[in-house]
Amino acid sequence: MNATKTMKSRRPEQTDLSLDVHWDYVNRVDGECVLTVLSEQLHWICELGSCLSSELVDRVHAPYQWTVRQVVEHCVDAERIFGDRMLRIAAGDKTDLPAWDENAYADARFGLGNIGHLISEFGYLRQANLVLLGRLVPSAWDQVGIVDSQPVTPRGIAWLAAAHLQHHFEIIERRCEIMPQRKPMA
Repeated sequence: MNATKTMKSRRPEQTDLSLDVHWDYVNRVDGECVLTVLSEQLHWICELGSCLSSELVDRVHAPYQWTVRQVVEHCVDAERIFGDRMLRIAAGDKTDLPAWDENAYADARFGLGNIGHLISEFGYLRQANLVLLGRLVPSAWDQVGIVDSQPVTPRGIAWLAAAHLQHHFEIIERRCEIMPQRKPMA
């Protein structure tokens, strides 16, 4: 059997994600190992944070409705939720997990403090999720759970976490006209 096919952190298959919108995001992410992609994104968030001035962070850039700070806060909140979902589904929890209202979280404005603190929080959450994924046995990656009445696996959620961050960071780069280094220098 192909080594890539047996790698637990391989690209998702049809059984890992069910929504077309999720596939649209995931198909834009390069790489064959989600652990590598997720890890490399830690570099990207640090570089992105170093490019953002306070003037850029708190301005709404039309046509968007959130400030860059709210977008980063949204990415932090999503990372926390993705981690919870990966853990629960990998453990075999069959609870139908609910959707989350991203606008309610953004409106709560928890992230009004230092942007550096938000970036640090994201880094800690991503590192925790990487440790979680690293300790999962291969069969746990294939567990099917239900989120918002849709089947998904921890592998699918891990790739979605990478795709979600990439989606929002690409928008921030365009909005702020910045080009941070996305991966560590080889």
